[in-house]
Amino acid sequence: MQTSLFIAKLIGPMLLVVAVAVFARPEAFRSLLREFVASAISMYMAGFFGLLGGLALVLVHNVWALDWRVLITLIGWATLVRALVTIFAPQWIASIGAKLIEFRGVFAVAAAIDLVLGAVLTYFGYFA
Repeated sequence: MQTSLFIAKLIGPMLLVVAVAVFARPEAFRSLLREFVASAISMYMAGFFGLLGGLALVLVHNVWALDWRVLITLIGWATLVRALVTIFAPQWIASIGAKLIEFRGVFAVAAAIDLVLGAVLTYFGYFA
Protein backbone atom coordinates (compact mmCIF):
# COMPACT_ATOMS: atom_id res chain seq x y z
CA MET A 1 0.00 0.00 0.00
CA GLN A 2 2.90 2.37 0.68
CA THR A 3 4.07 1.98 -2.93
CA SER A 4 0.57 2.74 -4.19
CA LEU A 5 0.38 5.89 -2.07
CA PHE A 6 3.81 7.08 -3.22
CA ILE A 7 2.98 6.55 -6.90
CA ALA A 8 -0.43 8.22 -6.47
CA LYS A 9 1.29 11.22 -4.83
CA LEU A 10 3.74 11.36 -7.73
CA ILE A 11 1.44 10.78 -10.72
CA GLY A 12 -1.76 12.43 -9.45
CA PRO A 13 -0.48 16.02 -9.26
CA MET A 14 1.48 15.56 -12.49
CA LEU A 15 -1.71 14.60 -14.34
CA LEU A 16 -3.56 17.53 -12.77
CA VAL A 17 -0.89 19.99 -13.92
CA VAL A 18 -0.88 18.57 -17.44
CA ALA A 19 -4.68 18.70 -17.62
CA VAL A 20 -4.82 22.33 -16.50
CA ALA A 21 -2.03 23.25 -18.94
CA VAL A 22 -3.83 21.59 -21.87
CA PHE A 23 -7.13 23.28 -20.95
CA ALA A 24 -5.35 26.63 -20.62
CA ARG A 25 -3.26 26.42 -23.81
CA PRO A 26 -4.73 23.90 -26.27
CA GLU A 27 -3.14 25.56 -29.31
CA ALA A 28 0.32 25.31 -27.74
CA PHE A 29 -0.18 21.57 -27.27
CA ARG A 30 -1.53 21.24 -30.80
CA SER A 31 1.69 22.86 -32.00
CA LEU A 32 3.78 20.54 -29.80
CA LEU A 33 2.01 17.49 -31.23
CA ARG A 34 2.60 18.78 -34.75
CA GLU A 35 6.35 19.09 -34.05
CA PHE A 36 6.44 15.75 -32.22
CA VAL A 37 4.96 13.69 -35.06
CA ALA A 38 7.37 15.34 -37.51
CA SER A 39 10.46 14.42 -35.49
CA ALA A 40 11.84 10.87 -35.58
CA ILE A 41 14.17 11.51 -32.64
CA SER A 42 11.30 12.88 -30.53
CA MET A 43 9.27 9.79 -31.32
CA TYR A 44 12.13 7.48 -30.38
CA MET A 45 12.90 9.37 -27.16
CA ALA A 46 9.22 9.35 -26.16
CA GLY A 47 9.13 5.60 -26.78
CA PHE A 48 12.35 5.05 -24.85
CA PHE A 49 11.29 7.09 -21.80
CA GLY A 50 7.77 5.70 -21.96
CA LEU A 51 9.23 2.19 -21.94
CA LEU A 52 11.38 3.10 -18.96
CA GLY A 53 8.46 4.59 -17.03
CA GLY A 54 5.99 1.87 -18.02
CA LEU A 55 8.38 -0.91 -17.05
CA ALA A 56 9.12 0.80 -13.74
CA LEU A 57 5.41 1.05 -12.93
CA VAL A 58 4.63 -2.51 -13.98
CA LEU A 59 7.60 -3.95 -12.08
CA VAL A 60 6.93 -2.01 -8.89
CA HIS A 61 3.14 -1.90 -8.98
CA ASN A 62 1.39 -4.76 -10.77
CA VAL A 63 -1.60 -4.76 -8.41
CA TRP A 64 -4.84 -6.14 -9.81
CA ALA A 65 -7.08 -5.34 -6.82
CA LEU A 66 -10.62 -4.11 -7.38
CA ASP A 67 -9.97 -0.66 -5.96
CA TRP A 68 -8.27 2.63 -6.91
CA ARG A 69 -4.81 1.00 -7.03
CA VAL A 70 -5.67 -0.79 -10.26
CA LEU A 71 -5.62 2.64 -11.96
CA ILE A 72 -1.87 2.82 -11.36
CA THR A 73 -1.41 -0.68 -12.77
CA LEU A 74 -3.50 0.18 -15.85
CA ILE A 75 -1.54 3.40 -16.38
CA GLY A 76 1.68 1.37 -16.19
CA TRP A 77 0.53 -1.23 -18.70
CA ALA A 78 -0.94 1.39 -21.06
CA THR A 79 2.31 3.35 -20.91
CA LEU A 80 4.31 0.21 -21.62
CA VAL A 81 2.18 -0.81 -24.60
CA ARG A 82 2.13 2.72 -26.05
CA ALA A 83 5.92 2.93 -25.70
CA LEU A 84 6.44 -0.37 -27.50
CA VAL A 85 4.16 0.70 -30.33
CA THR A 86 5.98 4.04 -30.54
CA ILE A 87 9.36 2.29 -30.78
CA PHE A 88 8.31 -0.43 -33.23
CA ALA A 89 5.74 1.45 -35.32
CA PRO A 90 6.54 5.17 -35.11
CA GLN A 91 4.93 5.80 -38.50
CA TRP A 92 1.62 4.50 -37.13
CA ILE A 93 1.86 6.80 -34.08
CA ALA A 94 2.78 9.73 -36.35
CA SER A 95 -0.21 8.97 -38.58
CA ILE A 96 -2.60 8.87 -35.62
CA GLY A 97 -1.05 12.03 -34.17
CA ALA A 98 -1.42 13.87 -37.46
CA LYS A 99 -5.11 12.92 -37.61
CA LEU A 100 -5.70 13.91 -33.98
CA ILE A 101 -4.34 17.40 -34.62
CA GLU A 102 -7.35 18.05 -36.87
CA PHE A 103 -9.92 17.30 -34.16
CA ARG A 104 -10.18 20.24 -31.75
CA GLY A 105 -12.08 18.24 -29.13
CA VAL A 106 -9.41 15.59 -28.74
CA PHE A 107 -7.28 17.83 -26.50
CA ALA A 108 -10.25 18.61 -24.26
CA VAL A 109 -11.09 14.91 -23.95
CA ALA A 110 -7.47 14.00 -23.16
CA ALA A 111 -7.26 16.82 -20.62
CA ALA A 112 -10.54 15.72 -19.01
CA ILE A 113 -9.25 12.14 -18.67
CA ASP A 114 -6.00 13.43 -17.14
CA LEU A 115 -7.98 15.68 -14.81
CA VAL A 116 -10.17 12.84 -13.53
CA LEU A 117 -7.28 10.38 -13.14
CA GLY A 118 -5.14 13.05 -11.52
CA ALA A 119 -7.90 14.04 -9.10
CA VAL A 120 -8.58 10.43 -8.10
CA LEU A 121 -4.90 9.60 -7.57
CA THR A 122 -4.23 12.87 -5.73
CA TYR A 123 -7.22 12.25 -3.46
CA PHE A 124 -6.15 8.73 -2.56
CA GLY A 125 -2.49 9.66 -2.33
CA TYR A 126 -2.88 12.68 -0.07
CA PHE A 127 -6.32 12.76 1.52
CA ALA A 128 -7.90 9.30 1.86
